[in-house]
Amino acid sequence: MKPILVETSARHIHVNEEQFKILCGEDANIEVRAYLSQPGQYVSTTRLDIVGPKSTIKGVSILGPYRPEAQVEVSATDARALGVPAVIRESGDIKGSAPIKLVGPCGELDLAEGCIVAKRHIHMTPEDAAEAGVSNGDIVSLKITSPERSLIFSDVVIRVKDTFSLACHIDTDEANAAGLSSVKGEVYGELIK
Repeated sequence: MKPILVETSARHIHVNEEQFKILCGEDANIEVRAYLSQPGQYVSTTRLDIVGPKSTIKGVSILGPYRPEAQVEVSATDARALGVPAVIRESGDIKGSAPIKLVGPCGELDLAEGCIVAKRHIHMTPEDAAEAGVSNGDIVSLKITSPERSLIFSDVVIRVKDTFSLACHIDTDEANAAGLSSVKGEVYGELIK
């Protein structure tokens, strides 16, 4: 199996179009600031504040395109600072997750659920999965070698879709645990079944 690009997924927000209009104004449109490694995904120019019972994290990016429902992805450290449970879930699985408030330039939304710590995962095409001998939903490990904090992440979920690009996503806590903040350039990991 070829090496897998490891990317740090910083805190971010997903919303639907109706929620975006509430937060940013009826005439506002989501605009691309920079494209991400997953085809069609991008960081928008819009930033919102995330408000929890204990604190606020200001200036968090919205990722596009629109999603069916709002989702706020934070690290476990962020969740503790906000004062919400660090519910670890796959993206899109928000039922029963932590409530959170979003504040935009034109409005606010109190979400009854939707704040999660994203489960670390590897995006693969069907061809990548066949080459690696894995299937959608499989749980694997990923070995990351860094100058001072090499480690093996267990409990990494495989996500397979023909529109994906091969990459592993970990959050900022996980990247710091592997010493990746001091690594310049791209980082690659080795799949372990």
